[in-house]
Amino acid sequence: MNQEQVKRMGEAKGFIAALDQSGGSTPKALRNYGVNEDRYSNEAEMFDLVHAMRSRIITADAFNKEHILGAILFEQTMEREIEGKKTGDFLWEEKGIIPFLKIDKGLAEEENGVQLMKPMPQLDELLDRASELHIFGTKERSVIKKANPEGIKAIVDQQFEVAAKVLDHGLVPIVEPEVDIFSEDKAESEELMKAEILKHLDQLPEDRQVILKLSIPTKVNFYKELIEHPRVLRVVALSGGYSREEANELLAKNEGMIASFSRALAEGLSDQQSDEEFEKTMAESIKGIYEASIK
Repeated sequence: MNQEQVKRMGEAKGFIAALDQSGGSTPKALRNYGVNEDRYSNEAEMFDLVHAMRSRIITADAFNKEHILGAILFEQTMEREIEGKKTGDFLWEEKGIIPFLKIDKGLAEEENGVQLMKPMPQLDELLDRASELHIFGTKERSVIKKANPEGIKAIVDQQFEVAAKVLDHGLVPIVEPEVDIFSEDKAESEELMKAEILKHLDQLPEDRQVILKLSIPTKVNFYKELIEHPRVLRVVALSGGYSREEANELLAKNEGMIASFSRALAEGLSDQQSDEEFEKTMAESIKGIYEASIK
C-alpha cells in the first residue's frame, strides 16, 4: 500500500471523481454526453467511445490534483491506456490522482427492501490484477430501498465481507451501501445502516481502514461519528440522482464529508463541445464540487 496515497486520501482537500459506469449504464452515460446508439454497432465500439470520453475528462487541465484526490475506474478503463500509460499509472504519475477500481458486478433483485451485490466469483483474480496495475483501492455498491432491519444488516454484512477480502489484497475498499434518495423512509434506513456500520468498524483491526461512500444524509452531520472513527479513512458522498447544484448544496452542509460524484460531475459535458468549451464546463463543474467538499 502506497503510504503517500494513504496520507493524501485521508488528509488532503478535494474529492473523488467517479468514472466507473459499466456495461449496463454505459449507453445512458454516452447519451448524456451526446453520443447516441447510432454511433456504435457493438459493445466493443461502445466501450471505445466511452474510453474516449473518459480520456478526454482525465486529460483535461481542470482534472487535476489541486481539486481531485482520486478517480474510480471501470475494469475496462483500468486495462486501457491514456497517452501510452495504463490509466491508473497515468492518473497517479501524470496527474497525482489516486486510482480506484469498481469491482462489483451489479445489483441482485430486491429482497427485504435492499439490493445486495451480485456474486463476484473471480474477485481474487481481479484484486490481484488491480494490485499489479498499481490501483490503490476498490468500490463496491449495493442499494437500500426500505428501512428493513434484516435487509440492511445483510447489506452491511456483505459490504464488510467484501471489504475484508479487498484489505487482504493490500487495497483500500470504498464501502458503498447507498440509501435510495427517493426512499419514503430514508432517514430511518440511515439510522439502521449507521448502527450496523459502527458494529463492523469497531471490529476492524487497528491496522485496517475503509472509505465509506454514502448518500447525503437526511439529517445534517448525521455521519459525524463515522467521519471521526479511527477505522475510517474518509467519508465520501454520492450524488444519487440529485442535480449537481442540489448535491453540492446538500453536501456543503455536512462537515467533513467530501464528494464522489459520477453523473453530477459529467453534467453539461458533450462530445460536440470544442476543447475550449469542454475545459470551461469541466472547470466550473470541478470548482463547484470541490468547494462543496471543503466546507
